[in-house]
Amino acid sequence: TAITGGIGTGKTTLIRHLLNEMGQDVTVGLISNTHRSFGELLQWILLAFNLEHAGKNKVEMYQTFVEFMIREYARNRRTVLIVDEAQNMSAETLEELRMLSNVNADKDQVLQVILVGQQQLRDTLRRPDLMQFAQRIAVDYHLTPLTVEDTQAYIRHRLAVAGGDPELFTDEACAAIHQYSHGVPRLVNLLCDIALVYGYAEQRKQIDADLVADVAREKQAGGLFPSPEQYAYPGVTPAPAPGAKKKLRLAIAGESRVLRQHLRRLVESQGLTVVDEIPLDDSTVGRIDPEAIDILLVDLDENAEDRVGNLCDMLAQWNLPVLFNDSEVTEAS
Repeated sequence: TAITGGIGTGKTTLIRHLLNEMGQDVTVGLISNTHRSFGELLQWILLAFNLEHAGKNKVEMYQTFVEFMIREYARNRRTVLIVDEAQNMSAETLEELRMLSNVNADKDQVLQVILVGQQQLRDTLRRPDLMQFAQRIAVDYHLTPLTVEDTQAYIRHRLAVAGGDPELFTDEACAAIHQYSHGVPRLVNLLCDIALVYGYAEQRKQIDADLVADVAREKQAGGLFPSPEQYAYPGVTPAPAPGAKKKLRLAIAGESRVLRQHLRRLVESQGLTVVDEIPLDDSTVGRIDPEAIDILLVDLDENAEDRVGNLCDMLAQWNLPVLFNDSEVTEAS
């Protein structure tokens, strides 16, 4: 299982909840400090399961872990290894982890691995040399920031659980918190906590949007609160600040869904907005709204010439700029 998400979207919280909900028939090992130089993977795995590793060479450590998993399986227990911050693991370390999963045979799943990390983990797993690893992933999920509606529901749920008034933050205040936090739960928590302190100091009966804006401006002025550019998430368009320059809007047309998604990440990482991803076929032109986009990015493959000719004839009538991308180069990268 692979779970990814941006900074502050709740990955570690999800792990804690999972650990609290685990049944008694599961043996869990947790590795949470996977920095680049964290050393021998097998040592950390044995440590996570409270197994002896001191003085053992790699073969002995491997044998110790395999025997442990077989013993647990014989007792009808599942062995689950959770790796947090897995985006820090190198491709070589991930491949070593895959080799450990070779102890699983047919329907007998002796070891289950849950990888949790930031977006970079997904990028690493897409590397050609990790194809075998990616094929072992049965379930993957990407945590995205909250919507405006979810942010409001989240704030009011937390207030209710704490025994407070769920309506303490006005609808406009909740919307402002989403605007400044971009729906990232950690930043939502931070803004709400500080807004409550400010509201208490001013003897407010309710937190409104103006107070939230004051909090956000002061935090940003201190340089520690992220700006919209620092907290850019794929698929999420932050509300523009007053006087901000409008972002260019792109639609991406291409034959391969994987390459379209790859181009989307690249484009959005540069601060542009992708409004649509379109398969490059006869229906493409019908899906394009020239009023909704500023540029069309077309991913060309060796069979695209016929389709692109008709597309360009239509685009010429709209006077819409077009960028062409070489899909063979993109695929190789």
